[in-house]
Amino acid sequence: MKDLVRDTDSNQGRNPQRVQVIERAFGLLDALVKCEGSATAGELKAASGLAGPTVHRLLHTLIHLGVIHQLPDKRYALGANLVPLGEGATRQLGGLAVPQMQSLVAELGESVNMAAMESEMVVYIAQVPSPHSMRMFTEVGRRAYLHSTGVGKAMLATLPSDRVREVLRSTGMQAMTPKTLTKPQALLDQLPVISAQGYAIDDEEQELGVRCLAVPVPQGPTRMGLSVSGPTVRMDDAFIRHAVPLMTRTAAEIGRKLGRRSAHHGAEQQAGL
Repeated sequence: MKDLVRDTDSNQGRNPQRVQVIERAFGLLDALVKCEGSATAGELKAASGLAGPTVHRLLHTLIHLGVIHQLPDKRYALGANLVPLGEGATRQLGGLAVPQMQSLVAELGESVNMAAMESEMVVYIAQVPSPHSMRMFTEVGRRAYLHSTGVGKAMLATLPSDRVREVLRSTGMQAMTPKTLTKPQALLDQLPVISAQGYAIDDEEQELGVRCLAVPVPQGPTRMGLSVSGPTVRMDDAFIRHAVPLMTRTAAEIGRKLGRRSAHHGAEQQAGL
């Protein structure tokens, strides 16, 4: 730990309540994320700006904790123990969006969901149900495939095509219903249209009899989407024309709210609070 102690002692202006080794560990995780999720020790050294011995000691500790693991090719990747931490954080973000979601349900009369992209899947992080007796209900914490959900397709449309192909290869394109898209090119052909019009539709691709309309949430701290789901008999073309502007406005409000919260939290960290 000699180099850690030396660096700490030389920085006399540091807030004494901040622990430098923890800051460095999180900096290394951030560097790994920016390296597209896997990197060599040398690449992490260059990306983080840390000394080689420090990087190796941090990697050894983070592997022991399960938040990083080593691949067969000796590269390092994010570990499984980060998943529950990420899910807990995104669900908390979903709770912050509930007031805006409630207003959208009041205007549209259908169930509203908010989801995030985690580990190449959709994870539902908040829901406000419809007042109708026949309504759609999605359990918070439920995971679903990106390719078969409206909210998943809305998020995929914000990614580069190479990354989309990588996701589809990783998760496959399982048929949830006879209407699910199961060929990568069929979905890739849809994504530019989704991006241009600003919304995606799951037309009974996840569940028969259910249509889902979704928009991405801009400016959020992670890739997120907002969706409205209901029976196909109520989710007709007229409903979609009415709903899209309201959903886009609500998603922008949520994105700004979460973005402000993230910026405020970052400012507190910089101030050492």
